[in-house]
Amino acid sequence: MASISKVSILDYFNIVFEGENGKIESNCKACGTRIQAKRSVTSNFVTHLKRKHQAMYDEFVKKKDMKREAYSSSSSSLHPYSSSSLHSLANGGGHRCNHSITAGGVGVGGGGGREGAGEGVTKFHRHDPRQVLISEAIAKMLVQDLQPASLVDLRGFRELLQLLEPRYTPEPPRYLHTQLLPAYAYQAQLATRQALASALSLSLSVSLWRGFLGTAAGINTGYLGVTCHFLSSDWQMRSALLACLPLVGGLSANRVIAEFEEVCVAHGVSGRAFRVVADPFPAETHPSCRLPGFCIHGNPGDDADEEEEESGDEGGEREGEVEQEDWWEGGLGSGRIDCFCCSLGQCVRDGLLSSSPLLSSTLAKASSFYNYVTSAVPHDKLVGLLRGGLGGAGSSRAGERDWAVQLKVLRGLLDSAEFLEDVSDRADLVLSGQEVALLRELTDTLEPFTEAWDMVHTHRQGDRHVSISLALPCVLGLRKHLSECVSPQLPCLLLGLSQAVERRLAPILEDPLYVTATTLDPQFKLTWSSDPDWHRQVLLDEVTKHTQTQGPSMELTPQAQSPDAALSPASSPLPSSTSLSRPCKLFSFIKQRPTAQAKSVEQELVGYLREEPTEEEPLHYWRRKTIDFPQLSQVAKRAFTVPAGTSTVETIFTSARHWLQPGRGRALPKNLETLIYLKTNYRLLWT
Repeated sequence: MASISKVSILDYFNIVFEGENGKIESNCKACGTRIQAKRSVTSNFVTHLKRKHQAMYDEFVKKKDMKREAYSSSSSSLHPYSSSSLHSLANGGGHRCNHSITAGGVGVGGGGGREGAGEGVTKFHRHDPRQVLISEAIAKMLVQDLQPASLVDLRGFRELLQLLEPRYTPEPPRYLHTQLLPAYAYQAQLATRQALASALSLSLSVSLWRGFLGTAAGINTGYLGVTCHFLSSDWQMRSALLACLPLVGGLSANRVIAEFEEVCVAHGVSGRAFRVVADPFPAETHPSCRLPGFCIHGNPGDDADEEEEESGDEGGEREGEVEQEDWWEGGLGSGRIDCFCCSLGQCVRDGLLSSSPLLSSTLAKASSFYNYVTSAVPHDKLVGLLRGGLGGAGSSRAGERDWAVQLKVLRGLLDSAEFLEDVSDRADLVLSGQEVALLRELTDTLEPFTEAWDMVHTHRQGDRHVSISLALPCVLGLRKHLSECVSPQLPCLLLGLSQAVERRLAPILEDPLYVTATTLDPQFKLTWSSDPDWHRQVLLDEVTKHTQTQGPSMELTPQAQSPDAALSPASSPLPSSTSLSRPCKLFSFIKQRPTAQAKSVEQELVGYLREEPTEEEPLHYWRRKTIDFPQLSQVAKRAFTVPAGTSTVETIFTSARHWLQPGRGRALPKNLETLIYLKTNYRLLWT
């Protein structure tokens, strides 16, 4: 048999230490990164090469494929199940490695090492790069789609894998949800802790989802999500889910606060948060907000169940909820603020409830007309109507419960009313002129609310961090719109919206935090203010408070020193008489430059407001202006970590609603919290 050269992933690393039980420490030849592993488990080396050095990884895979082909041709005379062929293929001529992986004391069998199965097809070894790559792709799929690990046992899925790559051996579900997915979660935790250790500033958001395991069981359950929004050492805004915890047996405020504090301590952010964004507890935790009677491709029974659950909550538990609210307000401290995005949705909900009897029947007819048309008319004829984001069997359950998306669908329906009448053969479903006028008035009245919702909602911005600097201008815009709006057919809606805005959003206009954040946003500054002198003084007081009194949340890590410290003579690489114990005679001929006087907060603010507003991203602006306005930038980098909209985990709670309602005949995945955690932190691992 022709000689076959050995191909090993260790060829790309320098072994610097080798201990007992095959443990080795190696440095990457390309970047010098230190990696620890065992000789028999080389997946860490393969993963590093694939993520950091794609060209080298491609070269390694190519060599492995060439070696496999060479071996296959040279050993054609051997029986496919002979021990010599198994030995050579698994180890490239080296020692045999077909032991199952052990993690946490639990041995994992199932996967690789099987050759010759499947009509003579040579199966990948468990640690073959292609085997590892496909397993990782399957894990990504489970995470992105929030699917249970049992999916890999489905016959259709296995047949698809067999067709695409016959050499791949599917990993057992137990390995996926007890070993692989938790391993990825552990990597995400390490990456998060490392990033938070050097963060310049951070804020936290607390997300609660509330549900029931079933009316018969009567068990109250929920999930707690804690998300950290932080500014990295290079002035990049990042968000990471710190924990997603199931709360079975009730959502008591003291228990949630205890879990929250434990998460903060575990990730080293206790006492460092600038603000904690959380909704009122617990009556308004993710209340349903959708157009009354407007059901798009949904099951009316689901809506009835939800209304029954909500009404059941308000009856027997209201007295206890008042006490819970006191626990909640006191437990999260003075740094707690309401989520602006949730408050905005509550305003719309209050307005719709005030006019629900008049709207429900018309909206129900409009949704019936829409559902009929989208199911009976070919999709290609409805491109303009479906531009709102929903349509046909592919409609999203999250969108069906989103009032902003429903309004867009309704507007598309009204704009295409004449066309739809021509293509529809159901005269009883066609909207009359009066009904169209009523619905048009509804969409026109709520259009600015939809614009504000899209502007501050994280999901609408491609998961881009949206700070609270947008909140105050949105409130002013909504106020102006409602004062000028005329609604002859829906006066109750207009009145309800106006009262809700004054009750829930108007306090933002006098809140020093929101005034500061909006003024420090270079696109706004004080152009929105009706009393610039007063708002300027509010900003001065806020900046002075945070620059003179530095609490735990203001402390900087060694990696994140202030710009003044970075420019101090002691750290300057240039010769300076002040950095030496005595004057330097060599440079005595140079005239001493006058020491630059530090600007006061008032001087910085005058210089900042003198500049014209710019559309530049706030963080880009303040990173560039740190030296010019050091005190203002210190406050800006904290204020812009506070999110205005819902965090990513809340969006996932909505999309995972079919899993989070196990009482309706659906199986609850055992690893649901791990899936939500990885889906939220997806970019942290796989970018």
